[in-house]
Amino acid sequence: MRGPGLLATVLALLLVAPPAPPAQARTAPVRCAPRKGGMGVAEPWAQRRLDPKRVWPLTTGEGVTVAVIDSGVDLTHPQIRVAKEVDYTGTGHRDCVGHGTAVAGIIAAQYVKGVPFVGVAPGVRLISLKQTNEENGDPDALARAIADAADFGADVINVSIDAHDEPKLRQAVAYALGKDAVIVAAAGNTTADDGTPEASYPAAYPGVLAVGSATPDGRRADFSNTITPVSVLGPGQDITSTWPGRSYMSGLEGTSFAAPYVAGVAALVRARHPELDQERVRWRITATADGGVGTGTGAGMVNPMLAVTAILPLEAVDAPVIAPPAPAPLPRNAVSRAAPVDREAIDLALTIAAAALCGVGLIVAVRVFVPMGRRRRWRPGRER
Repeated sequence: MRGPGLLATVLALLLVAPPAPPAQARTAPVRCAPRKGGMGVAEPWAQRRLDPKRVWPLTTGEGVTVAVIDSGVDLTHPQIRVAKEVDYTGTGHRDCVGHGTAVAGIIAAQYVKGVPFVGVAPGVRLISLKQTNEENGDPDALARAIADAADFGADVINVSIDAHDEPKLRQAVAYALGKDAVIVAAAGNTTADDGTPEASYPAAYPGVLAVGSATPDGRRADFSNTITPVSVLGPGQDITSTWPGRSYMSGLEGTSFAAPYVAGVAALVRARHPELDQERVRWRITATADGGVGTGTGAGMVNPMLAVTAILPLEAVDAPVIAPPAPAPLPRNAVSRAAPVDREAIDLALTIAAAALCGVGLIVAVRVFVPMGRRRRWRPGRER
């Protein structure tokens, strides 16, 4: 091509708009400044209450993959070990909120000498799927993350996100359940101005282990959602966990921090009972909870020891569980019972008592009247 035709072609190419950059490049940079945590940490009440260390001689969750769908995880924290990271925000893997780091620590914080805080299941393989830089995320990104987590082979998926019912989210949950993943989700907090709770998703979907929040005294926290069908409670008030900046944060509250406690227990159960599908794992966790009282408490506080070791009906008798034996019932002859009433003995005793009284009366009469008769020489007295 020569002359004007060539020139026109060159000009046309120069005027064509350049191709759109990828989504990650288009995303505006975010200000990554989570609240500053502290360097010291004490053993939290939630850790003392659930006492997952009692289960560790049996399992620490090894061989189980847990996906944390949240705001990312601080990969530099000494107690957190992440096997795979996925970013849906285009802003990198840093946790600019702190929420995801706290959730990951509750589930799987490693033991570090001198640090009293540990995760429920430190032996799990952790996957971080960052789908937000805020407390709440994009429903489409959340749905995609749930489906991807199932494809990555997650045995347990923790969703500490409060979302609304969306077709894509519903489909993603059904897909993950079909892939035999246990989905543990926060039941949500009462955040409306008038205090009216609304159902939280994906927790409200059938097949999802919905977790409400408990206080240190074991009751349901006032902010814990009562509209979402709660399965069990987890510690969710005055919580301490790992935080960005290789630090720790105390005073955390919300069902989003109760959910990872239950997710950690689900990982322990899956590791100890690999023969159970996701539905049986959920059933085992609710069947062994401490018992709930009132609306929004479900089956009550999750119980790691019983969830892992209890021998439950409808499960294989050769399942690899080690449960402490129940106290043996007392033999029948060892139970004290009231003796039957012996009417004949009662009648005999009354007869003997009556005869004794008569005898006493006769003796008294003899001692009184015989001397009187002797004085009178047994003659009747004169009438006056």
